[in-house]
Amino acid sequence: MESFIEIKRSMQEVKLLPPLTWAYVGDCVYELYIRTKLVNETHMKPHALHIESIKYVKAGAQSEILKRIYDELTEEEKDIVRRGRNAENHHLPKNCDVQDYMHSTAFEALIGYLYLTKNEKRIKELLKNCLD
Repeated sequence: MESFIEIKRSMQEVKLLPPLTWAYVGDCVYELYIRTKLVNETHMKPHALHIESIKYVKAGAQSEILKRIYDELTEEEKDIVRRGRNAENHHLPKNCDVQDYMHSTAFEALIGYLYLTKNEKRIKELLKNCLD
């Protein structure tokens, strides 16, 4: 099934986007993945779904996922992660370690990059065990 959202950027254009733009998209894609997985696998009510999803989308959890999958990444994906981690971000959350935030931004950049390059199969491969 084709996605109802059309990505109109070429591969070259996506590669030239700022890493924080990849992270902006990746944040949404990952959260939708988690929410959908929870809806599919549980019978929780919306408030409980929200509380449960926070456990997976907070910076510390994303940082841990990146550590777990890092060795599975291709050299290109590791470069995307590096660029995302090193992106200058002027927003730092109050309740999170700076290192975790940098790594979660790197994780989100990777997910966003893969989504924008229409590599949803690879996203699924990397995220298949993220709720375990």
